[in-house]
Amino acid sequence: MNNSVDQSAKPLPAFIFNNVLFLKRQQRDWKVTVLRTSLDRFAYQMVFPYLSIYIMALGATGVQLGIVNSIAMIVAGFCGPFTGWLIDRIGPKKIYLIGIAITSASYLCYGLAQTWEVTIIAMIGYWLGYSTSIHSCATICGNCLVNRDRATGMLICETVAAGLLGVAGPILGTWLVTLFGGVNADGIRPLFFSGLIVTIGTFVIVLTRLSECKWVKASSKNTHLSRDISHVFKSGRNLKKWLVISSISQLPLGMVFPYAQVFAHSIKGANEFVLGAMVTGSALASIVFAIPFGRLADRIGRKKLLIFTIPLFWISNLVLVFAPSSVFLFVAGILQGFYFIGAPITSAIERELVPPEQMGRWLGINRFFKMILSASLALIAGIIWDKIGPQYIFIVFVSIDLLIRMPLLIRIPETLHAEFKLDTNA
Repeated sequence: MNNSVDQSAKPLPAFIFNNVLFLKRQQRDWKVTVLRTSLDRFAYQMVFPYLSIYIMALGATGVQLGIVNSIAMIVAGFCGPFTGWLIDRIGPKKIYLIGIAITSASYLCYGLAQTWEVTIIAMIGYWLGYSTSIHSCATICGNCLVNRDRATGMLICETVAAGLLGVAGPILGTWLVTLFGGVNADGIRPLFFSGLIVTIGTFVIVLTRLSECKWVKASSKNTHLSRDISHVFKSGRNLKKWLVISSISQLPLGMVFPYAQVFAHSIKGANEFVLGAMVTGSALASIVFAIPFGRLADRIGRKKLLIFTIPLFWISNLVLVFAPSSVFLFVAGILQGFYFIGAPITSAIERELVPPEQMGRWLGINRFFKMILSASLALIAGIIWDKIGPQYIFIVFVSIDLLIRMPLLIRIPETLHAEFKLDTNA
């Protein structure tokens, strides 16, 4: 009997030992980005359940909410290629700090806003700051992790960020909203000042702990923005096809998520506790599934895992639309979490399509197309909300994903074993 107990206890220490080894062999810069991304997500998860409700409480209609998101995404999208080019030239740290500073200003602007028009400035600041900082983070992550560790590493980040701290953020947000008067503009406003404090803290972490690393060929002296960007497409296959896949993969950020909480609140009658529970459920999915799915993606390939996780997000949208009670809204929230599991796996493929010295430019090109398409669909989503029916926003997204992205994804080759020679100039 003692022998059987000992044997059953062996897998747990082995699992912990393997994860400790994984963390030990990773570079410090990757660990810094995990910490910063986790704290950033904690701040945003406090705000996220109430952001669209706050903008509409300040007087915006569904179309105007779409306009706010669209303008912000367009500005961030046009900056993407230039940001990526700068990262490849001067390294990510300075760009990272600029992005975090802009995000801080955005939270301050939200907190001080008295009309919905002011939130346009705040939303531009958020998307510009978020895109710039995550662009730098993605470049570091993509170049610090080798292929056999990439999906696992990105999903460890997701487990901590969207998972553990993703649970804490909505809980703290719900407590603050309840403390300051409920789901209204005055009750939500303190969340932005809390987010500001956390974001300033992440600025200090990156400033003091991140190295001045950069990935560029030593022979690259003469640079030209348009020539350098066009050169990316000569170095990889399936890049144009991937631009369509990645652009559709980000549609939920402008088309689904800004309206999901408003739909749950205004159409399904969810209060602040249910709204917080939905986001917490999404975080719980990340805690439970992110690391196991990451290990599988690094062993059997990225595409198989994506083909499994993408339909789960479709189901979350349909459950939200047809939910007869708060229990189903919570289930929809849990299933939404699979978007945040699939997104890093998608990003792993994206980072394996070009060599390291082109990573910043390639991610910037992707950012441009993602933002422009998301901005267009965000505006269309607002029109659908006001003129056709809120539920059709979610149905239209599922249709686009099913009919366009999934067939293209199936045709993209597996990238797990793709190899590019790393030329690091730190």
